Amino acid sequence: MEARSAKDVWEAALGELQIQVSKSNYRTWLENTIGLSYQDNQFVVGVPNTFIGEYLDKNQRSLIEKTLISLTHQSTRVLFQVNGRHHSWSGNHAGPEETATASSARPPTFNPKYTFNSFIVGNSNRLAHSAALEIAQSPGHSYNPLYICGGPGLGKTHLLHAIGHVASGNRLQVLYVSAEQFTYEFVNSIQQKRTEEFRGKFRSVDMLLIDDVHFLSGKEHTEECLVNTFNELHNAGRQLVVTSDCHPQSMSLSAERLRSRFEWGLIADIQPPDFDTRLDILRAKTKQNEAHLANDVLEFIAHQTQQNIRELEGNLNRVAAYARLVRIEATPELAAEALKNIAVNSRKTPPITPSMVIEEVANIFQLAPPDLKSRKRDKETALARQVAMYILRRETNCSLARIGQELGGRDHSTVVHANEKIASSIKASSSLRRKVDDIEQKIRCRLRTGKKN
Repeated sequence: MEARSAKDVWEAALGELQIQVSKSNYRTWLENTIGLSYQDNQFVVGVPNTFIGEYLDKNQRSLIEKTLISLTHQSTRVLFQVNGRHHSWSGNHAGPEETATASSARPPTFNPKYTFNSFIVGNSNRLAHSAALEIAQSPGHSYNPLYICGGPGLGKTHLLHAIGHVASGNRLQVLYVSAEQFTYEFVNSIQQKRTEEFRGKFRSVDMLLIDDVHFLSGKEHTEECLVNTFNELHNAGRQLVVTSDCHPQSMSLSAERLRSRFEWGLIADIQPPDFDTRLDILRAKTKQNEAHLANDVLEFIAHQTQQNIRELEGNLNRVAAYARLVRIEATPELAAEALKNIAVNSRKTPPITPSMVIEEVANIFQLAPPDLKSRKRDKETALARQVAMYILRRETNCSLARIGQELGGRDHSTVVHANEKIASSIKASSSLRRKVDDIEQKIRCRLRTGKKN
């Protein structure tokens, strides 16, 4: 298969992966990858650095290979390529120093596609857009903090990056992090006795942008750290902008002071876009990507995806790539063929819920659902609980804190450990891999049929 075809296949795969993984997962690990070649059933994916390549190999290989197989209808093994060299990380993972170096070598940058000019404004997001533009041009003077909330895939991160572009252009020192990264760096600074360095990094900037702040729910010490960081920045007239999937009143915060500070400034809610806004978004993306899709095709896609801009863009990418692959001009009929599975799922089936996953895992392991939430530590129950955490992380948009709560009030570090352990174990154990595949298949079958058992 030619390089051009490999690129098209990967673009189609990204269209599907963008819908299957969480927003932050896609943005961090998949967005900057590219399809390089496909020969002898080996598909080579180009990645920016070894840090990303190792993560994809360890945590997303199975999902990526399943997606490629569904597109190519051939048995496919994926390899990740960095700087012209193929890497296989199985059994040869980078050490802590190498991983830390790779991570620190990736300074926060703003996505060139996420600007105010490329943000499509509609009734659902007008307030958030206007407020973001105002504080980008005049930080620390109007809304401080600016709290942008809304469901996944509605443009919150886009606005954060747009603010960053403008502020950086005005020579301000801007720092953008996810709440997960903020937590990791805070904990790491304590463990390594480098808290002063941490404070200096986060409290000396002109503008601090924090994405997905709901991740902090239940992390008492990290919440208190953010309260103190907020106080120093606010007192110095510096700007704080955060995004969340929920209103501050709906967050499970240990530090009530943090909730009150989120409410000091402006809370700007983003709702799902209406049809006209979805169509405008598709037209803008089509022009940006030079996809040249007819208006009736765009209207069809806009009707199929109503709640999520990320899914909207993913569906557009899928249709455009599918048309290139089969070498046929895109029509509404071809779009329907490309989106048939997605369209059915989005219209007729509910999302995967934690209770659904817990029930199916318990069934496969011949346990009762309450066993997975209990304090039982026998080998079989512990394994089943870890599998449930792994599947919830892969198949839902639940935060680490939410997953831990659903499985007996475990903390997020337990969920992280479980995810890493199962991701590693299914490579070494074909029987465990089959169990996980069976559980996921049963969940999808249950969604398609609408059966409760």
